[in-house]
Amino acid sequence: MLFPNFAEGLLVALDTMRSNKLRSGLTVLGVVIGVATVMTIASMVQGVRAQIFNAVEVAGPTAFYVMRFFSQTPVNPDRLPYEVRIRPPVNREDAAAMARLEELAYAGLWVQLAQRIEYQGTRTQTMAVFGADDHYMDIQGGTLLRGRFFTRGELAGGDAVVVLEERVADRLFGELEPLGRVVRIGGKALTVVGIWQRPDNIFLPPGQDYGGVMPFETAVHNYRYDETNSLFIAARPASGITVDRAKDLVTVALRRVRGLRPGVPNTFDLITQDQILDIVSSFTTYFFVAMVALSSVALLVGGIGVMAIMMVSVTDRTREIGLRKALGASRREVLWQFLVEAATLTLTGGLIGVAVGLLFGALVKRVFGFDSGVPVWSALVATASSIAIGLVFGLIPANRAARMDPVEALRHE
Repeated sequence: MLFPNFAEGLLVALDTMRSNKLRSGLTVLGVVIGVATVMTIASMVQGVRAQIFNAVEVAGPTAFYVMRFFSQTPVNPDRLPYEVRIRPPVNREDAAAMARLEELAYAGLWVQLAQRIEYQGTRTQTMAVFGADDHYMDIQGGTLLRGRFFTRGELAGGDAVVVLEERVADRLFGELEPLGRVVRIGGKALTVVGIWQRPDNIFLPPGQDYGGVMPFETAVHNYRYDETNSLFIAARPASGITVDRAKDLVTVALRRVRGLRPGVPNTFDLITQDQILDIVSSFTTYFFVAMVALSSVALLVGGIGVMAIMMVSVTDRTREIGLRKALGASRREVLWQFLVEAATLTLTGGLIGVAVGLLFGALVKRVFGFDSGVPVWSALVATASSIAIGLVFGLIPANRAARMDPVEALRHE
C-alpha cells in the first residue's frame, strides 16, 4: 500500500515543483548550499589530514625529538611556568649522550629560528630557518637540487653559509643563479651554498614557511632563540630498532647524564610522530565539527524553507485534501503523501548539492594540491541529511494536512 502512495506522492511533488518553479527553486537552493558546503569542508579537512600524514611518512615515521618541554600551545619564554623553569634546556651533552647509543642512527641538536631572508632589497615574510647539520634531509626529507650541504669545517666553525629552500631562492633571485651569492638573514650576511627542495606534501605550521638551513653553530652564535620552544634534539633509530625501544634507551641515557635519581620525574619530553599525528587528528576533528556545525545552518535554513513551502502547499490544496479524505484516504496516507513531497524537494536539493560539492571538492584539490578528493562518505551523509531534513521539517505541514476535517476542507474556497 505504501509503494503506490510513494509513487503518487513523488509524481505530485514533481508536478508541484514544475508549477511553482521559483518558490521550489528558492527552497531547493538552501539545501544545495548546505550540502555543497558540508562536502567542500569535508574535502578540505580530508586533504589537510592527508597532507600531514604524508608529510610524516616523507620525513620519516621513525624520527622523534627531545625537547625541554612539549606543549600543544608554545609556552611564553618570558613567563615560564614553574614546572618548565626547573627543567634545564636540552644541550650538547644530552645530544652527545644520545649519539653514543649504538641503537640510534642519528642524534643532533637543532634550533628553529623565525627570520626574514633578504637579497638586494627583496625580502621574504618571516619564515622558519633551521640551525642543523648535514643530516637535515634525513629527518625532514626533500632533495638537494644544486650545490652542496655543509662541510665538517663549516659545521664546526659556524661559518656564514646557508642552504636555501627552492621556492625562497626563486622568489629572491628569479632567473639569477643563487649559488655563491650573499643573502641577509636577520641582518646577518650568509653565502648560499646549496638549494634544497622540500617534499611537496610537507606539513607547515599555519602562516609559516621553510626558508632554509644553516649550520647549528652559526645559528646559536648569531641569533636569539627560545631555549624552550625552539631548541630540540632530532633523532632516528638505527635499522631494525623500534621507536619504542629507541625512546627507552634515550630516556635511560638522558636520565643518567642529567643525574636523575630513581623516582624523580624526567626533566625532558620525547615527541614522536604518533604524538604529532594525534594532535593533528584532534585539531582537524574539532575543526571539522565546528565547520560542519556552521555549514549546517544553511541546511537548517533550507529545512525551514521546506516547511514554509509545504505549509503554503497544504493551504493551497485544502479542497484536494478534503476530497481525498472524503473518498476514503486515511490520515496516514495523507500524512505520507506530504512527507514524500517534502523529502522529494530536499532530495532534489541534496543531489544537486552533491554535484556542486564534487565540483568544489575537485577545485579545492587542484588549488591546494591535495592528494585526496571529496570523501565518499560526505556525499552519502549529505544525501541522507537532505532526506532527513525533508522528513523532519515536512512533518508539521503533513500532520496539519492529515488532521483536516474533510467537510471543512471541502467548504474551503
